[in-house]
Amino acid sequence: RQEAEEYYRGHRVPQRLEEALNALFPLRPADLYGQLANYISKFSKAPVMCKLVGRKVLDGLGQPTLEVEIYCTVKNYEKRICSAVMSSHSQIPEDALPETSKADEKERSDSVNTAVEWVNESLNTMLRDLKPTDQCKIDKLLGEYFTKKVEERKEIQKEEGEAAEATVALMPCDPSATTLPGKKKAAKPGKKTSVAEKVLPPAEPVEPVLCGSVAIGGTSLAVAKAGATINCIPLYLHIALLKHNQDSPKEMTLPLPMVTLLNCEKNSPAKLKLVKEVMLIPPVQLSLTQGMERVLDIQKEMMRLLDPPGKVPQALKRISHLGCLTMEYDNLEQPLLLMQRVCNNIGLELGTDMYLAINCAAHELMDYAKGKYEILRGKFKSPDEMVDMYVELINKFPFLIALIDPLRKEVR
Repeated sequence: RQEAEEYYRGHRVPQRLEEALNALFPLRPADLYGQLANYISKFSKAPVMCKLVGRKVLDGLGQPTLEVEIYCTVKNYEKRICSAVMSSHSQIPEDALPETSKADEKERSDSVNTAVEWVNESLNTMLRDLKPTDQCKIDKLLGEYFTKKVEERKEIQKEEGEAAEATVALMPCDPSATTLPGKKKAAKPGKKTSVAEKVLPPAEPVEPVLCGSVAIGGTSLAVAKAGATINCIPLYLHIALLKHNQDSPKEMTLPLPMVTLLNCEKNSPAKLKLVKEVMLIPPVQLSLTQGMERVLDIQKEMMRLLDPPGKVPQALKRISHLGCLTMEYDNLEQPLLLMQRVCNNIGLELGTDMYLAINCAAHELMDYAKGKYEILRGKFKSPDEMVDMYVELINKFPFLIALIDPLRKEVR
């Protein structure tokens, strides 16, 4: 009995109960025990993470990706707080060969499997007993873990490279394959040497993605959602408070929404190859809801134009996997004129009530043999000619306010 008294007094239980009873009596709540529980719960320990669960799931495109679940110890009970799903980084090109697509699918699956293993084993142990509200501390640990994995991968690649060099060194040399130094192939008589041409910068190598790295972003996002859930605030506000050191920002700024309405097939029989997507950008004075409503109005009118009443609907057959219309065009002005017509039909003026952007994806158009971009089937332009073409296009269609990837980044 004496031990129990010391235990409860050490935790100030009698004092807390007396304070609770004194505070609740004047209120005389209908649910006395519920109100008493609420009062006492203010003195409970902050939730801490007790378990992370990673699993392979399918994303909106039916591709495998990672889901991370966060479980916390809340008032001595294990409780599932939230989960987060990360979209895969991999994107298969439109003209990818079957072998390429198959290799990409295997790489994606291997990466997700590795990420699931990281979450269920290493990260589960590393983050146990930490508060999900300690986002900065957790992100630092995740960053250190990722750096460690990158170094491990580099060591493996170095060992594999050394082993490959040793194998090549042991292979017999073919004398016929060697040429004597100092001898050059003679130029044919009468052939003029070509004038030095402007060297085309090579494409940047694809940045390697560490297998399993999606676990880092997935876990960080899940922890952020858990912190927001525990604090009973929206995720965006939780992140804003982290950025402003827990001081509530005076105002929130949202990025402009950009909605893809038309998707132009670059590998279709049509001539136009330059435009990959035509996007709608609502004006800044509209709220997000108002902007999306206006976008939907434009989409409905677009569908009506493409499928006149009384005819069998054809537009629905041209919906891409991202949910936008897939069209074919013969020149660069056609999609812009179509958008102009649609907006005029519903009383909207492009340049005032709505703006446009074009995703050119120019890096997909480069013909390295010619050193030019194939903007139309069989028609090529140099980088300088591309710039002149864009200037002319923007002057003709002033409601076009953004060009995405108009040139390869190596030549910008």
